[in-house]
Amino acid sequence: MTNRTVALPDGTHIPAIGQGTWYMGDDPARRATEVETLRTGAACGMTLIDTAEMYGEGAAETLVGAAIAPLERDELFLVSKVYPHNAGRDRIFDSCRTSLDRLGVETLDLYLLHWRGDVPLAETVACKEQLQADGLIRRWGVSNFDVADMEELMAVPGGDACAVNQVLYHLGSRGIEFDLLPWQDAHGIPVMAYCPLAQGGRLSAGLLRDEAVAAVASRHDATPAQVLLAFVIRSGTVVAIPKASTPAHARDNAAALELRLTDDDLALLDQRFPAPDRKMPLDME
Repeated sequence: MTNRTVALPDGTHIPAIGQGTWYMGDDPARRATEVETLRTGAACGMTLIDTAEMYGEGAAETLVGAAIAPLERDELFLVSKVYPHNAGRDRIFDSCRTSLDRLGVETLDLYLLHWRGDVPLAETVACKEQLQADGLIRRWGVSNFDVADMEELMAVPGGDACAVNQVLYHLGSRGIEFDLLPWQDAHGIPVMAYCPLAQGGRLSAGLLRDEAVAAVASRHDATPAQVLLAFVIRSGTVVAIPKASTPAHARDNAAALELRLTDDDLALLDQRFPAPDRKMPLDME
């Protein structure tokens, strides 16, 4: 498998495609399949696994813990997120330790603020710094932050240590390309794209069946989903974290690491799904 990575501000390289876990762990009947899926994805090079205390109120973290138990911890890059209402001094330390307990590990590689809430950013950043000093997390970041939020974060003491901003991004939702993505590129902060295939439903189905996407897929003997993932990671500064439902699905996602879109491919996709020409509201699922 091609070793395509994205560099974090501290020089650490992470896989350009990882594994998302939203809605995983909710159905006990699917537990064995989901565990096998995550292990298969890791074996295929998608060693970054993203989860959150919100997902199933801890069920996804518990599932990830079961999946990674027999794996080499040092070969994984584990990401979790804290609820905004838990991101203050009175709750974040317990939240982080609970996430670690569910995952069965001693340290998170990346700990994100899931979205902005009422806790001041300065307080959250100070708490994240303490978690780092205590060895519970290696680095921290944010999620669902737009440009104004990122600029406010940079003005907070220690805010410039932010490693990642995780936002919704896919071919059918390109709003961040107008301002947020260029801003993050200029500051050396990668984007982590959740729902890179869109989150199910009509939009996802429409992207996967789109004629332009199908034409590009045909050129490369690839699947439409692989084209969508290759589009998201094309710049080298964006990490995609698709969720897979089966081991075969995980292998298909990982194969997108091999797919490099040509200028002609991108021109065709741009024609069908134009890049934004003005500021767009930040999409959230």
